[in-house]
Amino acid sequence: MKAAALAAAFLFSAPVFAQKAAAKPANKPFAPKIQTPSTNDELNGGAPAGKAKPAAEVEEAPAEESAAAPAPRRLQQHSVAIGLGQTFLLGNYKKHGDDKITMDLFYAYAASYSFDVIVNAHWSTHEDGNERMRVAGLTGGIKSRLFEFDNFSPFVMGGLGFYNPRARRAGNNDTRWTESKLTFGANFGGGVDLRLNDEWTVGALGQMHWPFKTKQDDQSDLKGYYFKMLLTLAYHF
Repeated sequence: MKAAALAAAFLFSAPVFAQKAAAKPANKPFAPKIQTPSTNDELNGGAPAGKAKPAAEVEEAPAEESAAAPAPRRLQQHSVAIGLGQTFLLGNYKKHGDDKITMDLFYAYAASYSFDVIVNAHWSTHEDGNERMRVAGLTGGIKSRLFEFDNFSPFVMGGLGFYNPRARRAGNNDTRWTESKLTFGANFGGGVDLRLNDEWTVGALGQMHWPFKTKQDDQSDLKGYYFKMLLTLAYHF
């Protein structure tokens, strides 16, 4: 009986032992785990999925400089210029002389990106038969640039100055010059500038000069005004 019981117990326990032995893996050498990069990792340059590449590693494309962008104007820059064009006599000045081609001299100082201090000097004599009209002035003012686009800038200007107008008038069978007296006056105008490079600028200018009335002791007072339309060429240094 004991032998029969032992045999039966061995028969029932053998399958269970076999199953446990089969479930337990055999002792094999360690096999490294192979990792394959995901599509998101490749798109992010190797960074884990869901995380952006650090800002320090992001390569920025070099900014393309626009060829049309003008170089900034230099401050505290001096300029000298000449203006060549027509001087139109107006008012009573027109009675003693004709319009003619004249030349002006200018000096400018770039005080800021929008404003220049400008000084103008001019002198001219206009003839009409036996009569003469001489206009001379030394004026100062402010030149204000409205905007600048591709080295092109329109501007307005205005100021005050000193004038010395004189006229040679026809009288009783003779002609006489009026007395030479210095008078104050105003000027205003506008125009456009085109900057060619850091040293040269060309432009056009229209400027009105309005000297105050010049009183005379033994003649009628001299009063009038004149307008200048000029082409300008400026050198900066």
